[in-house]
Amino acid sequence: MKSKKTFFIINIFLLIFILLFTLSGSVFAADPKLVTTINKAFENIEDWLIKLSTPAAAVAVGTGVFMKKFSFGDEEKIKIGKKLIKSSLFSYGFILAIDLILSAIKSLVG
Repeated sequence: MKSKKTFFIINIFLLIFILLFTLSGSVFAADPKLVTTINKAFENIEDWLIKLSTPAAAVAVGTGVFMKKFSFGDEEKIKIGKKLIKSSLFSYGFILAIDLILSAIKSLVG
C-alpha cells in the first residue's frame, strides 16, 4: 500500500515538473527587462550608425571626386580618388545591406 502511494506521489511531481518546463516557454512569453533594454540599445546603435554613415559616405565620395578633379594629371591622386569613391560606396552599400538583412530577420522572428 505504501509503495502505491509513493509511486503516485512521484508520478504527480514528475508530471508537474514536466509541465512546468514544457509550458514555461509559452506561458512566460515576455522578455526579461535586461533583454528588452539590450534590444533597445542595439536598435538605437543601429539607427545612429545609419544616420552617421550617410553623410560620411557623401563626404568620402565628394572628397574622391575632388581628388580626381584637382589631380592635375597626377596618376597617383587619380588612383587614390577612384579607390576612395569605390570603397566608400561599397562600405555604405554594405551597411545598408546589413540593415536590410537585420530588418528581414526581425520581421520573420517577431
